[in-house]
Amino acid sequence: MNKDKKAILITAALLLVLCLGAVLGYQKFAPRGVAGEKEITVKVVHADAGEKEFTYQTDEEFLGAVLEAEGLAEGEEGPYGLYIISVDGETAEESRQQWWCLTKGGETVNTSATQTPIADGDVFELTLTEGY
Repeated sequence: MNKDKKAILITAALLLVLCLGAVLGYQKFAPRGVAGEKEITVKVVHADAGEKEFTYQTDEEFLGAVLEAEGLAEGEEGPYGLYIISVDGETAEESRQQWWCLTKGGETVNTSATQTPIADGDVFELTLTEGY
């Protein structure tokens, strides 16, 4: 076997090992929901700065399932989960660069609602934000 073929095989094997490691790492460190009954609060901040607070009793493990089951939020499934378009009857207008910002206790959430685990007592905020 010549050097070029050997280098290609070694590179392919290393790439396969790295991909497998990434998958296993994600499975180990992926956000996990908490099983059982819990109470969460979702604060909605509308475009006019008006606020509404919703409290839910649920046994769901992820926020997106609660928002959809309760009819509070609607959206589209994307590659990263639920992309929220409408909350509490107010729809984000893409022409105005509006979008719903998800925070937990005032801190930015780096997962979609679908991937955001919930625990008893959690407080989330959905704020209609303008500008990308």
